[in-house]
Amino acid sequence: MCDQCDYGTLLRSVGLSDTPRRELVLGTIGNHQGVLRPSEILEKVRRRISINRVTLYRILDLLVQKKLVQRLSAGDRTFRYGLAGTSRHPDHAHFHCVHCGLMECLDPASIPLDLRQSQHPQLMKIERMEVRLDGLCQTCRSHPDV
Repeated sequence: MCDQCDYGTLLRSVGLSDTPRRELVLGTIGNHQGVLRPSEILEKVRRRISINRVTLYRILDLLVQKKLVQRLSAGDRTFRYGLAGTSRHPDHAHFHCVHCGLMECLDPASIPLDLRQSQHPQLMKIERMEVRLDGLCQTCRSHPDV
């Protein structure tokens, strides 16, 4: 969650116009504690402004392309979206519950991800790393049938 971000400024910093829909989609993702499915983003954005599913996906694709948002895989058919790593929002791992589908951000200090230490300039240049831990969340662990 990034309550310190000015989403209009972030959009302009990568050469995008800060349209109301783009700013609202980016803010919806950035102000959420974890990551969101497109259907969840659509529901939250529609509470404030009219938007259709195609427009949402175009905005999401653009935000991913401009590296403001990251598209995360949970191993199923639905991607999740979260803010991309910045100085205010460091790269971090995610936990995915294999039973209920919950996907949440882990504290960056819990599993340090420093791409600078992983660089091998003679072999490759790492631009992004996705770390996902799969298991059972606390709620699912407490159910005897899981």
